[in-house]
Amino acid sequence: MVRIMGLRSRSNAGYETGRTDYLYRKPGDRAWLALSRLEGDQNGTGFNPYAVDPALNIAYGFDDKDGRQALFKVALDGTLKRELVLAHPDVDVDGLIRIGRQSRVVGATYATDRREVAFFDPALRALAASLNAALPGKPIVTFIDASADENTLLLFAGSDVDPGRYYLLDRKTRKMGEVMPARALLAGIPLGSVKPISFRAADGTMIPGYLTLPAGSSGKGLPAIVMPHGGPGARDEWGFDWLPQFFAARGFAVLQPNFRGSTGYGSAWFQKNGFQSWRTAIGDVDDAGRWLVAQGIAAPATLAIVGWSYGGYAALQSAVTEPGLFKAIVAVAPVTDLDAFREEARGFTSYTVVDAFIGRGPHVQAGSPARHADRITAPVLLFHGDRDRNVGIDESRLMASRLKGAGRKVELVEFPGLDHQLDDDGARTLMLAKADAFLRNAMGM
Repeated sequence: MVRIMGLRSRSNAGYETGRTDYLYRKPGDRAWLALSRLEGDQNGTGFNPYAVDPALNIAYGFDDKDGRQALFKVALDGTLKRELVLAHPDVDVDGLIRIGRQSRVVGATYATDRREVAFFDPALRALAASLNAALPGKPIVTFIDASADENTLLLFAGSDVDPGRYYLLDRKTRKMGEVMPARALLAGIPLGSVKPISFRAADGTMIPGYLTLPAGSSGKGLPAIVMPHGGPGARDEWGFDWLPQFFAARGFAVLQPNFRGSTGYGSAWFQKNGFQSWRTAIGDVDDAGRWLVAQGIAAPATLAIVGWSYGGYAALQSAVTEPGLFKAIVAVAPVTDLDAFREEARGFTSYTVVDAFIGRGPHVQAGSPARHADRITAPVLLFHGDRDRNVGIDESRLMASRLKGAGRKVELVEFPGLDHQLDDDGARTLMLAKADAFLRNAMGM
């Protein structure tokens, strides 16, 4: 029996309001009772249920605690008694660990410098500890699936320099065998180590991030890339990431900053979001580039910025706020005009939610790189799929047109039939090869 359902509120015009009312049923009862109300999608307020444990008759879900997301359990017996399950003073608790055909909740997870797991199941807690010992050099261990009786487990284990492998574990015999590698073609290829770092922003705030250095590198005087993540409601984590690893293999140092506007660090860090609070977010991205130079990691003449989606927006807007800091810009599927991005949602029920997320005011004009193309001095390379439903290709076409009109160097590569992720091996191979050649040529390498 379905125990919880969510009702998305809509206005009289048919647009979503961003409010979700959750209802629940007691065991054996078909009547729906009020459980919670969630206001907003990202960093929303209210209890957000994620799973039901029928044996305990509770719902697990997330809600705010002291400005950060924490895990709670709520009784589904009519009392709605709430208990805190897990919280962290520095970061959001943002995920559940579930296994088996019934998706049984066995733990929760959060990311500090690295992803960490708190197991509720004592047997799995002990198993995870033994797996870490049995798989040295692969500290990222994830339970992927399980047999109906949970005696056979499918596992994943990897690290920053190991894309990972899948294993099958028989808990009764305690025997484990490898199923397959995640990226067999990378076998034997040395990968760049990923180091958690922090740097000081202009206002003194310490910004966390991850630095990937080429294998065997001294870490000094390198060509370097700042790579802001997409979203903006997202964050980077420690582990294998194919995009920075590609550039590290080509000799670049890569810094991925979790700028303010990222998720995972609480509501104060998220601010209004990376668009409405773009000055802070982009300021942090610019400061990441300055830190690379100040530390001697980056050679000033070979400092570039590469980003995808919001990261592409950040790459372009950073060149508006700090012309000349980055010597070359690669933007994949970027937002380039906030009003244009807003209008893309006009025909969808999510329009009012997107409209509120972007907001209205002077930040829209000032924060739209396509309106300030004349301030961008570095050469720009754009990639975009013409079936992108997250960010329409017209955003990149507008940017390219404005840059050309301002007499700037720009190239737009369009991928027919592909969406936001450019999820095609040929397209990605072409994109990486062109981006590498573009950076080397633009920076005289």
